[in-house]
Amino acid sequence: MISTYCRRQNRKREIENMKTVICILVYAGMTAAAQPSKPNETRASELANLRCGMFVCWSLSTFSGHEWTRGATNPDFFKATGCDTDQWCQAAKDAGMGYILFLTKHHDGFCLWDTKTTNFKVTNSPLHTDVLAALRKSCDKFGLKLALYFSEGDWTWIKEPLPKEGMIPGGSDWNNPIWASSKNPDVKKAQLQELLTQYGPIAFLWMDHAQGDGGLSHQDTAEWVRQLQPNCFVGFNHGDPAGDLCLRERGKPGPIGDASASEYNKESETTYKGYLVAEFTYPILPQHEGGADWFYSLPKHDQLCRPAEQLFEDYLGAIKFGNIFSIDVGPDYRGRLRDIDVATFHTLGELIRKHNKAKDEKR
Repeated sequence: MISTYCRRQNRKREIENMKTVICILVYAGMTAAAQPSKPNETRASELANLRCGMFVCWSLSTFSGHEWTRGATNPDFFKATGCDTDQWCQAAKDAGMGYILFLTKHHDGFCLWDTKTTNFKVTNSPLHTDVLAALRKSCDKFGLKLALYFSEGDWTWIKEPLPKEGMIPGGSDWNNPIWASSKNPDVKKAQLQELLTQYGPIAFLWMDHAQGDGGLSHQDTAEWVRQLQPNCFVGFNHGDPAGDLCLRERGKPGPIGDASASEYNKESETTYKGYLVAEFTYPILPQHEGGADWFYSLPKHDQLCRPAEQLFEDYLGAIKFGNIFSIDVGPDYRGRLRDIDVATFHTLGELIRKHNKAKDEKR
């Protein structure tokens, strides 16, 4: 009788432990926004129907005047005096856009959300604001979807001695493989889990492979994302192809499989069969000397901007091929878009509305 009783008690404890594990797994996967997985065709159609969005790059490079900012380790380097996410979303809505794609972390490792994985984050900067949380509220207010950019490599994870020549912004030691050697798969997974369980539904993840995969392969990364939010698309701008979103950094409209539409993913375009939708992106700033392209450049470039007519032509191309088109802008030191960006987006919206009206009148 004693042995039977013990077996029953052990079995009871096993059942209770199993319930606890199940609750933890459900909480991890469903706390924010993950819902039952939709059919691929439905997900692809919903994403393609967004058509165009605003890619917001705002981080340390805003204040360094260089595209990549190496050597900064203090959150005080992020000297923003404000953060007007409502202005970003109002401009996107005025332009007829369907989403905001936001840079959560660049290669420098500075996080634009209140992460628990590092102290190198925006809430420890003079701004003291969880920018991603503020943007989530603004996106909901203006009826926009939210997508996230994430650098897989992170220079704060590098264990080797860093090359001194490349430590300054704009340093010449850009090709040293040490910079792309960062690996911390556990932290990468933890950061993605925060992003995908604390900030609501995420339309897609734009993964930047420029400094390596951070120690977690693209296939494993895509599977981790699906566990957390099964309806979130994920794409990689180069490296081993995986996921369901074809990314074309500095690309152009075109059907999936068109290598000429991609700058860095040409081989993946023609060989990988898992893509459901293609995205292309480029900066609203035209090519110029000095300063950054993807981030706010320098005050002397405040009047440089691609014409709205060019953006409109690529918008039409996105519709033609079922792509989505992300137009990159860089908020300034005040956390606001430049006046010329706002005006250009307004004109783009007028062109889109005029085009849609003409189509309706022909029906």
